Amino acid sequence: MPHKITLTGSATGPLREYDRYVAFDMREKGSPSAPKGLKKSTFISYTVFVAKKAFNKTGLTKKSIMHEKILIQGEPTIDIPIDECPGEIGVICFQITVLPNKNDKEKNESYAKKEPKQEASKPSEAQKNTESTKQEEEQASVSQPVANEQKKKAETVQAEVKETPVQEEKTTPEKKPMPNQPKGTQDLLSFDDIIVPEAFLKTRPNPEKTQKVIDFVKRTGRLDEPLTIEKGSNVLKDGYRRYIVAKTVKLDKVPVVYEYQK
Repeated sequence: MPHKITLTGSATGPLREYDRYVAFDMREKGSPSAPKGLKKSTFISYTVFVAKKAFNKTGLTKKSIMHEKILIQGEPTIDIPIDECPGEIGVICFQITVLPNKNDKEKNESYAKKEPKQEASKPSEAQKNTESTKQEEEQASVSQPVANEQKKKAETVQAEVKETPVQEEKTTPEKKPMPNQPKGTQDLLSFDDIIVPEAFLKTRPNPEKTQKVIDFVKRTGRLDEPLTIEKGSNVLKDGYRRYIVAKTVKLDKVPVVYEYQK
C-alpha cells in the first residue's frame, strides 16, 4: 500500500507558483513524550505540492494561506529537486481543506442567538409614527434658536477652512522587488542579528540537501529561498538549513520574509 501523510497548520513561507501546480512550506512538531529510551522528535519541515485546479477551489490566496489553518492529505516523496523542495520531506497533495476558524464560529453562533431577540424588540410602524410625531411637536418650539446657532458655527468653520491651506496627500512609494534575491524576499537582515531557537540547534539537516544549497549559492551568489523570521524579535521560524549554509559560506546579509506574532 502507498504511504499516506496528514498535515494540519498554516504555511510558513510564501506561495510559489509553477506551470501546473503551486507549492508552499509547512512545519509540524513531534510528540512531546517519546517512548522511554528513544529521543524526542523535533520540528520537521515539509514542502507541499498542490495542483492549481484543486488549490483554486479552496479560495486561498498568497496572503491568506499564511493565516488560514489548512488540512493536507497526501503521500510523502523525496524525489523532488532541492530548488523546488526546500523542506526535509516533500508531500504530493491529494486533498486540501480549509479548516474553520474557532473564533469566527463562536461569533456566528452568538449572532444567530441575538438576532431573534432584536427582531422581537423592534417597535411596530404605528408606534414609530406616533413617537416621531410627538418628537417633532416638542422640537418645533426650540428648533429655530438651535438652527440659528448651528448656522453661525457652520459659517465660522467655513472661514477657518478658507484660511487654512490644504495639504496635499503624500503618496508612499511602492516597494520595489530586491534585485538578485529569491522570490518573496521582504528584507535583507544582518546574519548576526538572527536568533536561532534551541530546538533548531539540536537538529542536523540532511547533509546532501545542505550541500546542494551550498552549490546553488556558489553558482548564483544568493540563497534559493528567504529565511522566515519573526517580526520584531528576529527569531528564526523556518529555514534553519539556509541559516547553516549562510554561516558556511559567510554571508553578511541574508534575505528574509517576516512572520508576525499572533
